[in-house]
Amino acid sequence: MLSHVFIGITDFDRAFNFYSPLMDALGLRLKFSDAAQHWAGWCATDAPRPLFLIGRPFNGNAAAPGNGQMVALLAGSRALVDQSHAVALASCGVCEGLPGLRPQYHADYYGAYFRDPDGNKLCVCCHDAV
Repeated sequence: MLSHVFIGITDFDRAFNFYSPLMDALGLRLKFSDAAQHWAGWCATDAPRPLFLIGRPFNGNAAAPGNGQMVALLAGSRALVDQSHAVALASCGVCEGLPGLRPQYHADYYGAYFRDPDGNKLCVCCHDAV
């Protein structure tokens, strides 16, 4: 369904240092990184797409998070949601919702929410029963 998701950033090194351990925790591999071009991309180990990309906006304007926009990353277990949330906070992320069940979405939805250093909102979630 998706080809890629692109997250605008203002400082490549800071963003790369935030996203690298998060993607490692989720088992995603670094497909490319180009500090000179200020962008990097990750994907699953078994497929070339979808890509999760970070970079400076193409138009040269400042990156800014949108109100109501969020990227949700899929985790294979609730423990991985917990681990990813902890990794994000340890990498200068800001908590937007502790890991836990969100039955308002469905009975088995387990998610955690945080913002990256640029203020982009992310979620890591698992849809499986315990």
